Amino acid sequence: MMLHIPNVLTREQVRQMRAAIDAAGWVDGRATVGAQGALVKHNRQLPEDDPVALEQGRVILQALAANAQFFSAALPARHMPPLFNRYTAGETYGLHVDGAVRRVPGAAPWLRTDVSSTLFLCDPEDYDGGELVVVDTYGTHEVKLPAGDLIVYPSSSLHRVEPVTRGERVCSFFWTQSMVRSDAQRGMLLELDQTIQQLRARLGETDQTVALTGHYHNLLRMWADV
Repeated sequence: MMLHIPNVLTREQVRQMRAAIDAAGWVDGRATVGAQGALVKHNRQLPEDDPVALEQGRVILQALAANAQFFSAALPARHMPPLFNRYTAGETYGLHVDGAVRRVPGAAPWLRTDVSSTLFLCDPEDYDGGELVVVDTYGTHEVKLPAGDLIVYPSSSLHRVEPVTRGERVCSFFWTQSMVRSDAQRGMLLELDQTIQQLRARLGETDQTVALTGHYHNLLRMWADV
C-alpha cells in the first residue's frame, strides 16, 4: 500500500526546518547503511545524533501525531527518529530494500521496519530527476511531491532515488513499526476506515456506521501486535 498524505508540514514549518538543517553539518550518507546499501548510495545526510536533526525530527513526529490520515495508514506503534538526506547533481541511491530491523539510537530494543516514509522538504520544480521509485507487485511508481507532503509505503518494497541532474533534493525519511505488521491487513483496515468516514460524512452516524466501526475495531483487536 502506497499513500500520499498532503500538507503534513505547513509552508512555514518547511521554511523554518530548511533554515535549520541547511546550516547543519552534512556527512556521507553511507554512514547509516550496510555493505550492500553502501554500494549504491551516493548522497549526504545529517548524522543521526546531530542536535539539529533530532530537534527537527521531533517537529515531524509531532505533526504526524496530529495527522489522522497517517495514523490510519501506518497504525504506528513506534518510530525511528526521522533522518534527513540531500541529493545534488549526479547523486543517487540505487535499487535497494530497507533493513528489516533497526536499533533506535540510545535505546536497547530493536524496531521492526514495517512502514517507510519520505517527507519532501523541497518542491518538484526545485530540481530535475530525484524521483523516488517504488517497485511492488502492482508495478513501478515514481513519486515527486510538493514540500510538506509525505509518501508512505511498505518497507519491504524495493525502491531507489533517481539521479538528480539539476538543483537539490532535500527530504526527511524514517521508519515506523506498526501495530499491524501485515501490509495487506493494514491496507484492509485503511480502506474500511476510509469507507466509514465517507459514510459518516454522507449519512451521519447510523446503525450501519456503528456496526462497521465495530468490525474495524474487532479486526484491529485481532491483528494488533501490542
